[in-house]
Amino acid sequence: MALLVAAVLFWAATSDLVYEATSPTELSFHIALRKAYSIAAFALVGFTADKALGPSAKAVLRAAILVGLYSAAIEVTQDSLGSKEGLAWNVADTLCGVVGGALGVIIARRIERSRTNA
Repeated sequence: MALLVAAVLFWAATSDLVYEATSPTELSFHIALRKAYSIAAFALVGFTADKALGPSAKAVLRAAILVGLYSAAIEVTQDSLGSKEGLAWNVADTLCGVVGGALGVIIARRIERSRTNA
């Protein structure tokens, strides 16, 4: 499941059609919108990766690194497809991946705790 989620989101992140449909440039806040759902999507990747990889004492760090690398791969692919965002935005987007990956594990742990306490 984690690989399927990662593959679908990778495709979405590198698709001009998805980009235009989800963050039209005529919206004044399209960049903030794109970064917000980027973090949410990376949280989903971190959540599913955590479930697939199982328990770890450093699960949050593991997810932050893995999803950060995944995010960097997206940036490299976007650049090879002709993106003109520039290095600063590439770094910002990769950091969204790091934050989202860590957030996904934090959410997973809270869900687990709430289920065991119920």
